[in-house]
Amino acid sequence: MNRLFLRKRDLLKATPCRLLILWLLLIPLTVSAQDWRDYMESLVYAPRYFGPNAFPLPEMTGGKLSDRWEVELKGNYHTMSGDQTHDVAARLYVPIAGGRAGVTVQGVIQEWYRTSEAVREERHAVESRPPIPCHGDITVHCHYQVWSHPRWVDVVAGAHIKTASGGRLCDARYTDAASYWFTAEVGRDLWRSADSLAHLRAEGLVAFYCWMTNDMVHRQNDALSYGFALSGGVGAFALRGDFIGLRGYKHNGDRPQALRFQAAYTLRDHHRLSFSFRHGMQDNLYDSYSLSYTYRF
Repeated sequence: MNRLFLRKRDLLKATPCRLLILWLLLIPLTVSAQDWRDYMESLVYAPRYFGPNAFPLPEMTGGKLSDRWEVELKGNYHTMSGDQTHDVAARLYVPIAGGRAGVTVQGVIQEWYRTSEAVREERHAVESRPPIPCHGDITVHCHYQVWSHPRWVDVVAGAHIKTASGGRLCDARYTDAASYWFTAEVGRDLWRSADSLAHLRAEGLVAFYCWMTNDMVHRQNDALSYGFALSGGVGAFALRGDFIGLRGYKHNGDRPQALRFQAAYTLRDHHRLSFSFRHGMQDNLYDSYSLSYTYRF
């Protein structure tokens, strides 16, 4: 009985020591967490220093809206020196008033990445690969058909917002901050066959693009967006090529450009398969390959 009492008494005496040891072990974790928050101030909120999906470049509609619902599932592979990324994305398009307007909701379902130590240090990131699942931003696009004339031009205006739903800010994958842009697009048929099975079309885009930053003085970066495209098709086959770019005012890696090419085939008017390639230029360091399936109804 005395021995049992002594053991309990020794345990009680040792408990403060154990608590002290545990507290000392937790100090580095607390300090590292604080350092991680301070570390985020070193991030450069510009396309050059973030992942390939952090700053989406405007998509062109051709100046004409569809009057059919669309659901798309896409797989993407992005590559640059020191960063290999692949992701799965989805898109939903809902026409309004018979195609006079439309709403698109899209986002990256999950992203996987692996960066080199040199890229990780350049971006001031914490990890070089995702320790937990990385999900992307949800983007909402609202379109309105301002003007449509078969012999002149088609005009579409748009308002777009990228939410702050993406993860892994600490790895410079998504900004955890909102972006928005306003677009004006025009499109005109250069040639169309009598049976409308073949056509060639020219398109143009101008936009105001703005995103929030971590700069306490200049809280946002304002950019001009521009683009032009040529598209055409014969029967169920369609080809498209465009050039798109941003021009921010800070000149800190905020001027990405891209050449984009797409080949698509429509089966039975409902199923659409497409392959896309995007070549990044200037502050866009990635080349991207995409394979997508779209169901139209």
